[in-house]
Amino acid sequence: MNRILRICLSLALLALLAAPTRAADKLIWRSSERVDADIAGWSLTQLLEQLAEVTGWQVFVEPGTTLKSPVSVKFSNLTPTDALGRMLGELSFAVLPQANATAKLFVFRTFVSDATQPVRPPGIKARPIANELVLLRKPGSKADADELAKRLGAKITGRLNDPGAYRLKFDSADAARQAQSALNGNADFNVDYNYALPRPVTADALAASSLLPFTLKPAASTPTGQVIVGLVDQPVQGSAPYRDFLLPGIAVAGEATPGDASPTHGTAMFETVLRGLASTQDKNATTTVRVLPVDVYGNDANTSTFNVARGIVEAINAGATVVNLSLGSAGDSQLLHNIITQGAARGVMFIAAAGNEPTTTPTYPAAYPEVLAVTAGGRDGQLASYANRGDFVDLAAPGSSIVYFGGKAYLISGTSASTAFVTGLAAGMKADTGATTAAVTSKLKELLAPPKPPGK
Repeated sequence: MNRILRICLSLALLALLAAPTRAADKLIWRSSERVDADIAGWSLTQLLEQLAEVTGWQVFVEPGTTLKSPVSVKFSNLTPTDALGRMLGELSFAVLPQANATAKLFVFRTFVSDATQPVRPPGIKARPIANELVLLRKPGSKADADELAKRLGAKITGRLNDPGAYRLKFDSADAARQAQSALNGNADFNVDYNYALPRPVTADALAASSLLPFTLKPAASTPTGQVIVGLVDQPVQGSAPYRDFLLPGIAVAGEATPGDASPTHGTAMFETVLRGLASTQDKNATTTVRVLPVDVYGNDANTSTFNVARGIVEAINAGATVVNLSLGSAGDSQLLHNIITQGAARGVMFIAAAGNEPTTTPTYPAAYPEVLAVTAGGRDGQLASYANRGDFVDLAAPGSSIVYFGGKAYLISGTSASTAFVTGLAAGMKADTGATTAAVTSKLKELLAPPKPPGK
């Protein structure tokens, strides 16, 4: 009996080894506009993510759309139209080519206008900086972070001694992964990721614009009588107008050299904060509100969640009671959330941009519950076509602002501008009434409630 069983098992193993194995799925979009595919069991989301990656197109899908069955196709040398038809089955699609911009693919059931939800390629989802980690000191720990970093083969490139956070940089991503494994269950430190935040969009120069009135004046006041807005952003340039409203700036990522060719994002947000502030005041009024610029970018193309957290700490330590965060990413940082939670417990008001993609995906720090998340809306009561509409959104405000720099007018658009405008409103309400953060938050939600999505 045992001999027969062994023979059966051997035959089964031989059959298994002899059976053909499936090669990895592939989707090839050639420069000659021919497509090869050999895929099995893909969901619609997986298919669209791969399409966005291999084509470089912007892909939009009608929210809630699914396929009746997973995508399983095999073909070669098809045109893009035939290939999309084979893969998308019963769904409709449209490709919008653009001469000087990225083409767009819309996937929908009936109307192309319903395809509003962007699909991110797998490669641009929130990913931590590969060769970095952040150490978060556990309560009561007295361990030496420098000694631990040395043992791990890392350099500490940034630190927040209170609350105890240390930015570690390794020689490679592999070294960071090995260190993360070694720190699993460490008695003294938790491990957090550090996420990159891209440099915000710049303002566009206008060919012509009427001059918007601005009569607000800074009132003389003692520091204790000021409402300070922490503007965590790019630097505000020395040649920016309305400098009487500015406090000396802080830089946490090295001194920037932005030049004077056009306004930085920080300069544009500074003026937009003032426009929001002025809207709460009578003509020729004075205000004790001041803006504290905190540069978290320096000359770099990106900043990080560590530097944003550090910028917030610096702003609060300098007296900011309202913090404007016209920035964000999909990276959920425990350090950043901890810093905001601690600031909110002290009565600091945080206002952040919801993001410039018409999706419901959370953007951080806006999606943290202690933060007022602002999206872009219009006077028609509708959200801007590009604006995030997730459940975490608290407010909707105008999504564009005209600012003046070097004798020229510039247009800045997006939820960044919406956020800065709301920050000005909040600072004005605090300065005029002495209202608490909770009271101002409640009033803003009453005045600027975002439109509800259909069916809700």
